[in-house]
Amino acid sequence: MSSTPHANPNAVPAVLYVTPPEDNYLTHDKGIMSWIFTLDHKRIGVMYMVAVCTFFLFGGIFALALRTELFYHEAWMVKTFDPVTHQRVVDETATLILYNNMFTLHGAIMVFLFIIPAIPAIIGNIILPIMLGAKDVAFPRLNLMSLWIYWIGASFFVYVLLGGVLNVIGIRLPGGMGLDTGWTFYAPYSTTRSLAGVVPATMGAFTVGFSSILTGVNFITTLHILRPRGMTWFRMPLFLWGLYATSIIQILATPVLAITLLLVIAERTLHVGIFDPAIGGDPVLYQHFFWFYSHPAVYIMILPAMGVISEVISVFSRKHIFGYNFIAFSSIAIALLGFIVWGHHMFVSGQSALTDSIFSLLTFSVAIPSAVKVFNWVATLYRGSIHFKTPMLYALGFIILFMVGGLTGLFLGALSVDVPLHDTYFVIAHFHYVAMGSMLFAFLAGMYYWFPKIFGRMYHENTGRIAALVIFVGFNLAFIPQFIAGTKGMPRRWATYPEKYEIYMRFSTVGAYMMATGLFIVAGNWVHGMSRGRKAPHNPWGSNTLEWRCSSPPPYYNFKKSPVADDPYNLGNWQYVSEEEGWVPRQTEPLPSAPPDRTLPITH
Repeated sequence: MSSTPHANPNAVPAVLYVTPPEDNYLTHDKGIMSWIFTLDHKRIGVMYMVAVCTFFLFGGIFALALRTELFYHEAWMVKTFDPVTHQRVVDETATLILYNNMFTLHGAIMVFLFIIPAIPAIIGNIILPIMLGAKDVAFPRLNLMSLWIYWIGASFFVYVLLGGVLNVIGIRLPGGMGLDTGWTFYAPYSTTRSLAGVVPATMGAFTVGFSSILTGVNFITTLHILRPRGMTWFRMPLFLWGLYATSIIQILATPVLAITLLLVIAERTLHVGIFDPAIGGDPVLYQHFFWFYSHPAVYIMILPAMGVISEVISVFSRKHIFGYNFIAFSSIAIALLGFIVWGHHMFVSGQSALTDSIFSLLTFSVAIPSAVKVFNWVATLYRGSIHFKTPMLYALGFIILFMVGGLTGLFLGALSVDVPLHDTYFVIAHFHYVAMGSMLFAFLAGMYYWFPKIFGRMYHENTGRIAALVIFVGFNLAFIPQFIAGTKGMPRRWATYPEKYEIYMRFSTVGAYMMATGLFIVAGNWVHGMSRGRKAPHNPWGSNTLEWRCSSPPPYYNFKKSPVADDPYNLGNWQYVSEEEGWVPRQTEPLPSAPPDRTLPITH
């Protein structure tokens, strides 16, 4: 790069706030208390990362335990000593109780403690203010409180988990004797017929919901008042559009779930008739309340993921994102339409034929903005200079998995197909492709993409690619057989099943273990990268969004002064130099003025 003083004054500065390498947000203050009471959005995001990934590990362990039990069509996990035969024999009743606890805690932990908060709480907290060129979010103290509330809510689930484990060995904690309702807490199971862990578990979900609401309020306010000069609404990175749409859902839908869970606690403890038909309640009312939140919650999971994919696809295709306005408006459309399709979860609950038909039609309508995004991503890829880095591999995997999940969702939106497939493994496979597979791949894409910015070091590229391939193959091996088993009539939530389905469950179990292997490779790659990875350049990918204009890892206050934003997808501003330096601003150097008879040397 030239050192001439005649550089273009409009060139994009590579670093706006240069600090010594040891002075960054990770090392700015010392001690555990400086982390617990920090107001720095980046440190809060890192603490979210530790907590959320820890619960992802717990949820994954439960998933592997479920798949292990389902490897055989008969119950086999729990064995007791038979005093007559003096041999250890299978205790089928204990196995079924354990299975119900495992799939309930698997679903509840994955949904409420991992899938919903992962991208907004981790990547959103760390990247959103830097992407705006701001020093922090609008309400730093509220941001810290949302983390503390998450910890408190999660501790209730830990209590239930610990109570279930101790109960096996004869130690009983008050209200902590496991959980067997399913993650939906359906009445009347959750009000009268289930284990004692319902109250602390629903209280945990109730509490975590407030963390989600506060995060949404903070993000919306930040995006309204802290955008930098030059960043209009339609020059805002699409990741921020995804977070904005998600925040709308968090604020409007989460209180409905909170009130519903509070009513479950009230009915269980005070025995008032709300949802239990035995005392004058209506269990279908619970389903309406629950799905009014939980279907929009699917978009809390997927909208931030779509924002991540928009950033990654553009940067690693070296092309301006195709159809920016359509992608931005489709995020808002998905958020709004998601509120009016909850009834498709209740096609077999006794709704009128007219109501079912209306919800079926609305379900098809919400597919339109999702398809708009996919078409625009594919158009961005078309004739692009595609770089198959690890984040890009996960982004391409996301598109494939999301298309499978979305298209199978259209089948389930049709009444004639949904009724025979309801409560079968087809629904499990569809849900995992949309909520787990798509969101997980986008989360991994985002973490790999912003890993150099967050930690200031690079991960090992080839290891990242191998893990992406292993996870992709493992995921499809785990859930494609479930589509087939579902179409053949295998019910979900069964610990034992007819032997004819065993071949599908065995493939699924092998796929689950394969996916877990890939995820452990990812974890090892991240830990190695944080501790021993080579120093990351300030902009390793050549992106034009603002977070890449500060040093890596960012300083405590991000920027010395607020930068001026331009088109976030104008990738021509940057040119690649080397692996060590990454991408640097492209500077055009006009010829200096001089008399005609003099020749000045020009430095290139």
